[in-house]
Amino acid sequence: MAKTAARRRPYQLAEVIKGWIVDRQLSPGDRLPGEAELMEMLGASKGTIRESTRVLEAQGLVETRTGPGGGVFVREMSETRAISLLSHYLYFKDLSIHDIYQIRLALEPELAASLAGQVSAEDLTRLRASLHSYAEPAQNLDAERQQHIDSLAFHEELAQLSGGNPLLVFIIRFTAQILADLTVYRRLYEPGDHHLGPAGCQYHAQVLDAIEDGDADRARQLMREHLLDAQAVMNDNEVQVKRGFLSEK
Repeated sequence: MAKTAARRRPYQLAEVIKGWIVDRQLSPGDRLPGEAELMEMLGASKGTIRESTRVLEAQGLVETRTGPGGGVFVREMSETRAISLLSHYLYFKDLSIHDIYQIRLALEPELAASLAGQVSAEDLTRLRASLHSYAEPAQNLDAERQQHIDSLAFHEELAQLSGGNPLLVFIIRFTAQILADLTVYRRLYEPGDHHLGPAGCQYHAQVLDAIEDGDADRARQLMREHLLDAQAVMNDNEVQVKRGFLSEK
């Protein structure tokens, strides 16, 4: 029991240090107190303080710099690292296409509606230009895989225009990344529906038109129809891939 408590101690102190960072409103780049000061503040040994620091480093919240002026500094976790950590958590959860689209259907139609009349002409032009990479049927499976990734990037770009809601942006970008990874890992592009890209391109163009016209209801409806159509195709591809996998056994 004592050994278990000792193993938990660095994690408990890491939470205390995180609370201390928040209470003092420290920003990325700010230096934490030195080891001796932390030992006195927290009533812990040097070894335990170092373990706690390693916990925070593994979480991406601090970094250790050596040499003159070195020490432990607050750092901002990158979106890429946050997505990676969450992806690791979900690795053995056996996510389905339905799970992902349940989230997308709850958020993205409302996102599209909220952007109606709010997107600049410059951003609309940029987004329309991005549609060209999947406007024509893919010529092979590799091209189809890339079209799928490019199409998902459009949704991430819309999220970036949401007007300062970092949680919404992160969730939409995270689900898009998970879907892209799932598509590649489970080879869901291999049934070869080469018209999937152009179909998505047409929907995206219509969504942009509705956004430009300031028609929130139309933007919401089109995004919902688009996601439902895409989900149906992905579900069918998943069934075909599983059927092919079983037939190989």
